[in-house]
Amino acid sequence: MFQGASSLSLDVKGRLSVPTRHRDVLSATAAGQLTITRHPHGCLMLFPRGEWEKFRERVAALPMTAQWWKRIFLGNAMDVDMDSTGRILISPELRAATHISKETMLLGMGSHFELWDKAIYDAQEAQAMQGEMPDVLRDFSI
Repeated sequence: MFQGASSLSLDVKGRLSVPTRHRDVLSATAAGQLTITRHPHGCLMLFPRGEWEKFRERVAALPMTAQWWKRIFLGNAMDVDMDSTGRILISPELRAATHISKETMLLGMGSHFELWDKAIYDAQEAQAMQGEMPDVLRDFSI
């Protein structure tokens, strides 16, 4: 289970250094192989390859009425391997589609990660914090 937030910078080639605490787990459980695709909220999802395969099967089984979502998830998916220093390349196409430039936020979301442009994430987080708590969380005990 991946959790926690990391503020990271992409290098000039669009590479992201995976934090050490996640790098070791990804190397051991996925041989450093990840799949990156778009998320409908404007970020990227980074899956260890095994988790991607589970997600891909669920998406592929969606009915024809969800064809555009299949295109978004599957058509934008790119396989990447961590290099020897723990970096992964975020393709120019995926960076452009999600407005990710240099400063990013990497969030552990359990079975996968989300990668956000930092400014976009900060703005959306602030908006969410100012809004009403969703009904499903109203009776949630903290």
